[in-house]
Amino acid sequence: MGLIARSIEAAGVPTVTISLAKALTEAVGVPRAIFVRWPLGHPLGERQQPAQQRTMIFAALRLLLEAKQPGLIAEPGYRWKRETYTEPDWDQLIGE
Repeated sequence: MGLIARSIEAAGVPTVTISLAKALTEAVGVPRAIFVRWPLGHPLGERQQPAQQRTMIFAALRLLLEAKQPGLIAEPGYRWKRETYTEPDWDQLIGE
């Protein structure tokens, strides 16, 4: 995904990726990414956990809006199966 993100960015479209392999993400040089220590194949979280999944989408969109430097890899520290997730404040993201 990182190589695809770089190509899309080169065309002028901002991107953000969610990474489960930090060393690979660093090596590829993605424009911006969120790294979580979750099992492979689950970048948005556990199945049937919509609040957790929306939290990841919210974090990615927020990073897309707020990242000021290229190559940023954010680590929000979300935990797999040991954290209670609530609905993100979507109004905060769009500034209302």
